[in-house]
Amino acid sequence: MKVVVFDNYIVGKNHLGKAVFAARNYKKDGVILMFKGPVVSKKDVPKDLFKHKDRFVQIGPNKFLGPSNTTDDYINHSCDPNAGLAFYDFGILLVALRPIKKGEEITWDYSTTLHKNPWTMNCMCYSKHCRKIVREFKFLPIAVKNRYLKLRILPPYIVKSMKNSVHNVSKKQVYNKRA
Repeated sequence: MKVVVFDNYIVGKNHLGKAVFAARNYKKDGVILMFKGPVVSKKDVPKDLFKHKDRFVQIGPNKFLGPSNTTDDYINHSCDPNAGLAFYDFGILLVALRPIKKGEEITWDYSTTLHKNPWTMNCMCYSKHCRKIVREFKFLPIAVKNRYLKLRILPPYIVKSMKNSVHNVSKKQVYNKRA
């Protein structure tokens, strides 16, 4: 197996194909990497993508981050992720949600960015909390929504939708920007 080694992570393989693994230990809230890629409108996202080959990430109601052809394209989904996307004015960072040990696969929950988006994927994360299907944020269990809100890994458009609709989360927990 060919492995590409970086200072912070290793691109290797798992049961899904390519995967990203920690090349060092991360503390909670530690920055792992910045997501990159061209910003494209919803209408320009190819409709015929095969689900596991799809490298587009929703970053706004009608905006997506296209494939970067770098490490961020290979970070897999998990229903019990150890990392999440933090949205800042200067960019989108992948941050550790808990301590991550060297050698552990780095994952994030794709549902945290999906809003009014029909994209779905059968989940094969095999975590004990696996939801079996990856789909829009609105379908997440209330406890999961609250956890992600508290961890501050929801994009502004999801937070805004929570303010404007019933997502069964505490109004005290809704915030505007990551500090």
